[in-house]
Amino acid sequence: MSCAYRMSMTALPASVPDVAVRVLLNLGGCGSYANIVADFEPPGPAGNFELLNVVPKSHLPPEFLPALRAGLLEGLNGVSAAVLLTDGAYHEVDSSDYGYRIAGQEAGRAALIGAGLLPPCEAETLRWAHWPTKPRARRRRPSQLPRH
Repeated sequence: MSCAYRMSMTALPASVPDVAVRVLLNLGGCGSYANIVADFEPPGPAGNFELLNVVPKSHLPPEFLPALRAGLLEGLNGVSAAVLLTDGAYHEVDSSDYGYRIAGQEAGRAALIGAGLLPPCEAETLRWAHWPTKPRARRRRPSQLPRH
């Protein structure tokens, strides 16, 4: 089964609520941590990407928002959407722009899968993203496992 896809739409066609991404990366010593929850909606009348944030600064410092925004734009791959950040967390030592960029990329791709713009099998490539309608990973039967 191929996971090839082609996006012909430029706007998110459906809502994808409660996309949660928690990045835990250990890069030798300190890690890269990011934690966000976002709702994705079709864009407003202007059709542009929008990022709205209702998370308190104590949970998501504003200095991480540019990296998160860049990651969301990469993950959405040219598809416009209205994104509402509803929750988040950071770690004083381990949070970084890199972690929030990864979180944005995974959240954007999750929204594309949830809205039907990417095939469900693409969900298997997302390491840290979860959302209510995330397809379950296909389990391999013992006969399908590679032999050593």
